[in-house]
Amino acid sequence: MSQKQPKPTLGGQKIRTRKRDEKKTFEPTAFRDEIVQGLNEQGNDLEAISRYLDKQGSRLDYRRYAETLLDILIAGGMLAPGGSLIEDADKTKTCRVDVCVFTTPDDVAAMRTQAEVFNKLIRRYKYLEKSFEDEMKKVLIFLKGFSDDERARLATFTAVLLANQQVTANILPSLFHENLVKEGIGLDFATAVFKTWLSEKDVNHLISCLRRANIEQRLPELFPANKRSQEHLESHFRAAGLGPVADFQKGQQNVAYKKELQKKLADMISNEDDVKEIVVYVKDYMKKNELAEHEVVVQVWFSVMKSVEWNKKEDLVAEQAIRLLKAYAPLLAAFTTQGRSELDLLVKIQNYCYDNIQFMKVFPKILVLFYKADVLSEDAILKWHKDGHSTKGRSVFLEQTKELVEWLQSAEEESEEEDED
Repeated sequence: MSQKQPKPTLGGQKIRTRKRDEKKTFEPTAFRDEIVQGLNEQGNDLEAISRYLDKQGSRLDYRRYAETLLDILIAGGMLAPGGSLIEDADKTKTCRVDVCVFTTPDDVAAMRTQAEVFNKLIRRYKYLEKSFEDEMKKVLIFLKGFSDDERARLATFTAVLLANQQVTANILPSLFHENLVKEGIGLDFATAVFKTWLSEKDVNHLISCLRRANIEQRLPELFPANKRSQEHLESHFRAAGLGPVADFQKGQQNVAYKKELQKKLADMISNEDDVKEIVVYVKDYMKKNELAEHEVVVQVWFSVMKSVEWNKKEDLVAEQAIRLLKAYAPLLAAFTTQGRSELDLLVKIQNYCYDNIQFMKVFPKILVLFYKADVLSEDAILKWHKDGHSTKGRSVFLEQTKELVEWLQSAEEESEEEDED
């Protein structure tokens, strides 16, 4: 009879951590004391400070005490909730560093040099990248607890970081905190950040960063609820020398207005409201929200074209389109009283017919209908044919409308001859 085999056991040599790889464990205050002492020993030499931080990272536990470390480098010491510095009971002990963001001169060149200290540190210890972004979110919430000078320096530092993409715009929603908005601190800080940011990069960079953080439409939240009108926003940013931001915000507001208008138009068309009532509503809405006619006519066009489910067959869709557009031609005509409105509408019709292939052969029929219904003038059609068209399906559409254009040109020449007689 075979004996039962003993179970295998795990064996091996216990790996001991090398002494030089062990990191000192402190309480946060003890960690602070060692870092503060070491940094102060480097004086005002930022290169020496960077070398010190680089060397100490292998001995001190930056991962565990990341918040304390970054508090010190930004504010000079450990921050208590609200933004005040934590002092030691022993008044003889030094709890603050001499060199930090809050003691750096408030100019871009100085802050760029200060930001490089953080850049070198994070490149060396990559795990601090997320901690740094979290730290910036925290200190922005603490703005009320800082002095005016400290806030000004922090704004310049923040702008330099954002312009150089050392942090993302995900830190900025901290400025929407209720207390910061109520007292205008968030708005003042954002304004200072934007001004410095635009001195470093163009407005496209700023807007692109805001978009990536999904906050490009949240700028009104910087203002108290009773001052979030377009007029207040535009007035504030223009007075601060931030015209590009004001223009962007106005554009954002226009986009929102146009979406709202398109939704209302869709409802009115769906309910088969009288065209005259729709015209009155749209004109009032356009005046109230300062929308340009060429913007409105495009919204009307898309609303009309989205109001039905189109037949997939070319021969049937033509009849369906002409019937619908004939009914709503007076609505479109009400918003083509200017040359630009006519040309913008023509280009949108061209693009629509190109993007929806069953409409390719319907395009010239739409132009004839709109010409007869006074939606489009002969000048607008001739201008479009000459050099106002888009590139989409250009050769096809120009060929399709060749006879119409020749007829309009001959009619124009005959009219000129009659005037001479």
